[in-house]
Amino acid sequence: MAARRAASSILSRCLLARSASASSPAGNSALLGAGALLHRFSTAPAAAAAAPATDEPIQPPVEIKYTQLLINGNFVDAASGKTFPTLDPRTGEVIARVAEGDSEDISRAVAAARRAFDEGPWPRMTAYERCRVLLRFADLIERHAEEIAALETWDNGKTLAQSAGAEVPMLARCMRYYAGWADKIHGLVVPADGAHHVQVLHEPVGVAGQIIPWNFPLLMFAWKVGPALACGNAVVLKTAEQTPLSALYVASLLHEAGLPDGVLNVVSGFGPTAGAALCSHMGVDKLAFTGSTGTGQIVLELAARSNLKPVTLELGGKSPFIVMDDADVDQAVELAHHAVFFNQGQCCCAGSRTFVHERVYDEFVEKSKARAQKRVVGDPFRNGVEQGPQIDEEQFKKILRYVRSGVDSGATLVAGGDRAGNRGFYIQPTVFADAKDEMKIAKEEIFGPVQTILKFSGVEEVIRRANATQYGLAAGVFTRSLDAANTLSRALRAGTVWVNCYDVFDAGIPFGGYKMSGVGREKGIYALRNYLQTKAVVTPIRDAAWL
Repeated sequence: MAARRAASSILSRCLLARSASASSPAGNSALLGAGALLHRFSTAPAAAAAAPATDEPIQPPVEIKYTQLLINGNFVDAASGKTFPTLDPRTGEVIARVAEGDSEDISRAVAAARRAFDEGPWPRMTAYERCRVLLRFADLIERHAEEIAALETWDNGKTLAQSAGAEVPMLARCMRYYAGWADKIHGLVVPADGAHHVQVLHEPVGVAGQIIPWNFPLLMFAWKVGPALACGNAVVLKTAEQTPLSALYVASLLHEAGLPDGVLNVVSGFGPTAGAALCSHMGVDKLAFTGSTGTGQIVLELAARSNLKPVTLELGGKSPFIVMDDADVDQAVELAHHAVFFNQGQCCCAGSRTFVHERVYDEFVEKSKARAQKRVVGDPFRNGVEQGPQIDEEQFKKILRYVRSGVDSGATLVAGGDRAGNRGFYIQPTVFADAKDEMKIAKEEIFGPVQTILKFSGVEEVIRRANATQYGLAAGVFTRSLDAANTLSRALRAGTVWVNCYDVFDAGIPFGGYKMSGVGREKGIYALRNYLQTKAVVTPIRDAAWL
């Protein structure tokens, strides 16, 4: 358990899987316990040989139990009766058909949440009772960890090692973190200039609308639902149409843990219908969205045009990863590789602009090429695989268009550059050298396994170039110099700066962006502020013993 807790806060510790036994059928046809999959992040490539992406995919040993909408504590069909397919990115084949919610279903879900908040027991429970429900939920997550991890890998394409070894434990850890906050949300007593007693109360906002993305469905569920429920709110959650299955499954466990009906409602559907309806609904008191910057602008506009509901946004990024000339090049190559290629490159904070000092540039490029060529791409259910498929055909084609753009603009393609295999949405780990700041591959968010390496000659130069972007989500600095680390970490305009590490996501560390990477912060104490109203209560004091 100690190892699990330690690993649950750091995604980069759980990239590689070890075989539970030499006799495991089909490499890994049976799911392993999360503890067997835990590894600290290693600078060595995966040792186990993986089957190529063209091999017959492993059948996940998990049953699809929940495909309907969750409204008022019940799984129900969409009002229209419509469904849509959720696809296996390894093959493009249908996993299941899922209820397609639209504006009518959003209205039903908001009405249920409204009743649960205005009339139900959840905001009226003692904070400790809410804490106990969330703790029971965390226990159930761990009890059903294998099923949850399998669903996440099947629906999303990320490796089983990552799902089981990092993301499911982090889901449980985050829910325990916010369970602990439930009975520690305190008010204040403010001394006034006169005979008045002044209280400052922190109260739940009401009904929170939340929209989560497809790249980290479980973690985004935790980051949004955890603080909202700890504060006493009711929630309407819209899942990404690409990955609805894991959120529906864990929502069922939350009700098993004792969550009252209507407090959490889950609607699967599409952005222009269900998503837009949620953003525009007059019965929603607050919105939280994670996704692309362009969609975030639409969310903000719809919220403003409806009832001016407050909005938190966690959006896109084009994060710089800066390698100084004093770096241990081998370690820097491995860390930069992880910063870009983690989660198939489908990470908003990916270190996708790799700035390397001119003194070590050539060596870094050659070693980055070799590392990318060793990266194991294949069925994410197989042991030793480091990279699974992209989420869907649309994203697959978009990434390949960016690769062609890089070649056409004059960057040097040193590794990859094409699809991997001939089935599913697999892409070769791709590395560009000799990139320039004005190229699309160095300016725009690719959201795929593409590393763009740029050369710089000095600290002031790299600060200026790193900050010359509309984004400001994250940054990485690799150096042995404390002075350089301090200078860069303070100068970079980003919500998170990782120094000699990357992708550390502890439950208590705030996460969010500067500029067009977002508004507000997720995680930690800062997320609680998103789901609380502040009320001042002023009462006259007569014949006061003291003021």
